[in-house]
Amino acid sequence: MNNNYTIAPRVLIETYGCQMNVNDSEVVLAILSKSGYVLCKEVSLADLVLINTCAIRDNAEQRILGRLDFFRLEKKKHPSLVVGVIGCMAERLKEKLLEHPAVDLVAGPDAYRDLPRLLESIRATGSKQINTLLSHEETYGDISPVRMDAGGVSAYISIMRGCNNVCSYCVVPYTRGAERSRDCESILREAREVIDAGYKEIILLGQNVDSYKFGDVSFAKLLEMVARLSPSVRVRFATSHPKDMKDEVLLTMAAYPNICKHIHLPVQSGSNAMLEKMRRRHTREWYLDRVARIREIMPDCAITTDVITGFCGETETDFEDTLDLFRQVKFDAAFMFQYSERPGTLAQRHYPDDVPPEVKTARLEQVIALQGELSLESNRRDVGKTFEVLVEGFSKKSASDLMGRTSQNKACVFPAAGHKTGEYVTVLVKDCTPATLLCEVVE
Repeated sequence: MNNNYTIAPRVLIETYGCQMNVNDSEVVLAILSKSGYVLCKEVSLADLVLINTCAIRDNAEQRILGRLDFFRLEKKKHPSLVVGVIGCMAERLKEKLLEHPAVDLVAGPDAYRDLPRLLESIRATGSKQINTLLSHEETYGDISPVRMDAGGVSAYISIMRGCNNVCSYCVVPYTRGAERSRDCESILREAREVIDAGYKEIILLGQNVDSYKFGDVSFAKLLEMVARLSPSVRVRFATSHPKDMKDEVLLTMAAYPNICKHIHLPVQSGSNAMLEKMRRRHTREWYLDRVARIREIMPDCAITTDVITGFCGETETDFEDTLDLFRQVKFDAAFMFQYSERPGTLAQRHYPDDVPPEVKTARLEQVIALQGELSLESNRRDVGKTFEVLVEGFSKKSASDLMGRTSQNKACVFPAAGHKTGEYVTVLVKDCTPATLLCEVVE
């Protein structure tokens, strides 16, 4: 990197993976901004490139390796360019990443405060730098993230870090460390900041938000505290764990109109045998009970899920149990994946990855097809109804249409008719696809 800047050093941050990573990138930008860095959008202008990575599946890591090959070529054109890998993949692979010729810096999710020192060491010595130490205390609670979509609609706020569940297939506890909840006062302070900045929606984030606990403040209490800051600002959260989803949270959601009526409740499998092997710590019956309770307390609440096909030893009967659970619950939407073995996990150490790839794929295609039918059914039930929609921007398919979401997190497309991003608009659902409600504005 050039030591004699005529302008402030510029950083390009590429973010991959989950919403937590988006929020982490904003924390990183806040830290670097205090050291004089400014954000840029093009690699040709950058002095520093940081790739914030995901390690949840192998194809996510392969994508990052492809980007590193691209940046290796960029460094031939701009030898002073510094390239860093941060986040979960950095934590998992550690020094191995430094073997890549493009990589100058590796930093895990708990080492972001150390980035200015690491970058100074690179400038001073020309040597590669790494910090992948995990922390039992770090929450970045005192840092106000620099939002990369200034003027945007939604703002992510991390309420906790890490995970204690150690599901047998999951690498997250190894890449993000032990669970720790953030000081509730720092969360409220950040929420007030984003409200004052004009954001219309707050999304509270955690690997398992239901286990949030700071002093005597539970997640339900925190949810209420955030919702009461501004009745005109929506509040969402992700992600819930079925074993910790308590009635207290559901009753709080029902009591506040600005808490969105949508729960993402990953099930992963409909088979008790698979759930036990996955170490999910809930049964099929418990899950169905939670779904019933959600619908009893909030009949209009949307429920979405995650599912894995082809986990170790999954039989046809196990898979049929999953399909049957989907039919019973009638999810509004789902994220569906085939099992990808992750090094170092309990499953990788104890269970053979023995479901043939073609079977994994066939089962994934089956559950995708079923969910497509269920999503269409769900959306058809909304035809003829009116919803308040928060406008997020223009539709990707039409410059004359806007796109926004209902409280249930359903995407609506409707004629702009003079409305703008960030407004609340009442729409009437006229038609639908499995993914979208097609609407007109109700004046």
